[in-house]
Amino acid sequence: MAQAAAKKRSEATEPSKQSFHGSFCWNELMTRDIEGAQRFYRDTIGWSFEPMKMVWGTYWIAKSGGKNVGGMFELTSPEFDGVPNAWMSYVAVDDVDARVAKAKKAGAKLMRSIFDVEGVGRIAILMQPDGASVAWMTPKPE
Repeated sequence: MAQAAAKKRSEATEPSKQSFHGSFCWNELMTRDIEGAQRFYRDTIGWSFEPMKMVWGTYWIAKSGGKNVGGMFELTSPEFDGVPNAWMSYVAVDDVDARVAKAKKAGAKLMRSIFDVEGVGRIAILMQPDGASVAWMTPKPE
């Protein structure tokens, strides 16, 4: 699911044009109440949402002033059983494989195998030594 969302997200946000090593390049909400989350952010921040149909459902691009600011998707697949509603932040890195090797030596855990998303880049989902989750991505070359 994350791969398909990342591919569609790339088409909408072009992260490689807005990211550099060490910068946050995307934020994504995983929730079991997509309508409630959209209502919350629409009513409090003024975001609007654009649906993107995916094989597994709908990925929502959050917009502020016409600019893409993040995404959200509903946790409906069994692969997300036990995963709490949470924001996932993506950090751009120069070489995800090399950086993950360093992260593992520093006590991080790789939550799933590093994967490639066509048109987006190479992505790793990590758990830092303190238990916080983060995604690292080497954006596709221009």
